[in-house]
This record gives sequence, structure tokens and C-alpha cells, in this order.
Amino acid sequence: MAFRERVAAAATMILVASPGFAAEQDAIDGCIDQLRVVGGPDGQSGEVLSSEFSEAATLVMLRDLGGTTWRCLAYSDGTVGELTVASAADDGGGAMAGASDTVRVRFDAGSTGTELSDALAPGASRKYVIGAAAEQDLYARVAADGPTLDYQIFNPDGSFLLDRTGGDMEYRGELWQSGDHVIEVINRTGAEQSYNLIIGIE
Repeated sequence: MAFRERVAAAATMILVASPGFAAEQDAIDGCIDQLRVVGGPDGQSGEVLSSEFSEAATLVMLRDLGGTTWRCLAYSDGTVGELTVASAADDGGGAMAGASDTVRVRFDAGSTGTELSDALAPGASRKYVIGAAAEQDLYARVAADGPTLDYQIFNPDGSFLLDRTGGDMEYRGELWQSGDHVIEVINRTGAEQSYNLIIGIE
């Protein structure tokens, strides 16, 4: 049974008792849509494990087809504030199914930036982890060899520094937390895309 079919089945039982159901359902749908974008092939199907509605945000727990559990915070308009892997499933080969690849970025000695060349399959994403301090300036740009790729930037506490945006828009701004920042590049096109990721910290 697909994500939305499972949710619809549960909805018929609690619709009358839950005045916030419509807002909660929009939040769940937003989480499902976001997981389909960043979760790769495993993220295209699965089940909703639980949801906890509040006026501030709805906490939704999802399990994808590969067995990875995701934690999602979303709002009543369907906007997703955070989607992270709560418990990754081992695919048997040592890799974590359902989770995006993660790359630790290191600059050459004496350098304040780097340019990385990479490629992503359709629906895949890759996270680039950069250690930086509060009040430093971060520059990021994704130059794709084809249709525009999306990217988003997370603070060390998991909150958004930059909501998902097109790679044709560069980011330049001051950091307000110290620790590991994450730039996640996402391929929402229907074909493999190669790209360069330009990162600078001063």
C-alpha cells in the first residue's frame, strides 16, 4: 500500500475526532513529497509510522521502502522545515539504504575555498559537510552541466540556513552557529546530472 493510501485509510477513522486533521494531513503530505525528492528509489514508497500534530509544527515519522526511518517536521501549509534520517537501514553491503551520500569537505592548506566535481542519479542527493565557525562568511554555488539542480543548507543544529533553492542562485551570508554545516545537492530532474559545487569560507 502506498504512502497516501495508508494515510487515507487511517484518516477515515480519525477525521471526526480531530479538528486539526486537515492541517495535519497537509503536513504529512509535505513530508511524503519531500522524502520522494531526497530519498532516492527507496523514498518513493513506504509507510507513515506516526504523526504528532501541534499548532507550531507536526512531527511525522516515516519508513521508506528500504527500511530507513525518517523524522520530518512540517507545517499546516505542507512546508517542510526539517527532514532527517532517524534510523538508517543497512542494505547488506555496508551502505545505508535510503540515506543520501555524505562527503566531508576539506580545503587545501592556506585556501579559503574549493571546487568539487560530482554527479547525481535522478532523485538522488549528496550532502557536503563543512566545519565552520559563527560569524564566518559562507559562499556556495551549484553549477550543473544541464538542467538546474536544487540545494539547501543546514545549520549544525539541523535547522535551515537556506531553504531548498535552485542551483542557479548562489548563496552568500554570515554563519550564526559553529560546527558542521551541511550543503545538500538534490537532483529532481529525470536524468543523471554532473555538476560543480563551489564552496568558500572566510
